[in-house]
Amino acid sequence: MASARSKARTRAFQILFEADHRGVSPERVLADWIARARDPRPDEGIPQVAEYTMQLVEGYAQHARTIDDLISTYAVGWTLDRMPVADRNVLRLGAYELIWEDGTPDAVVLDESVEIAKEFSTDESPAFVNGLLARFMELKPSIRR
Repeated sequence: MASARSKARTRAFQILFEADHRGVSPERVLADWIARARDPRPDEGIPQVAEYTMQLVEGYAQHARTIDDLISTYAVGWTLDRMPVADRNVLRLGAYELIWEDGTPDAVVLDESVEIAKEFSTDESPAFVNGLLARFMELKPSIRR
């Protein structure tokens, strides 16, 4: 059974993925999800949006340019726009949480990001995500400066 944090992380990934796919801001998709979750009609499978999901999406949006620059710089052999959409967004979420969310141990962020990659992307994606996020973990002190 996934923890509340794991579910919140997966929802944040899904919101970033949808925003990227639709070409709109993550905040817009987040607002749509919140509005749909509050709709009084019977549950149509619309998930609730946890506080931590909001924190992750808003945090990524605040640091999006820096995060995308980091991914572009360190993803050897991949440009951001050629990268699978799932990989790009699990990396965005993982990079944000790893670098700017001090409440979660780095190892947990790496493990959870790899799990999301396993569930939503290609067979090669978990190793790619793990390698790139491990590099960001090493660079974290200089990135945060």
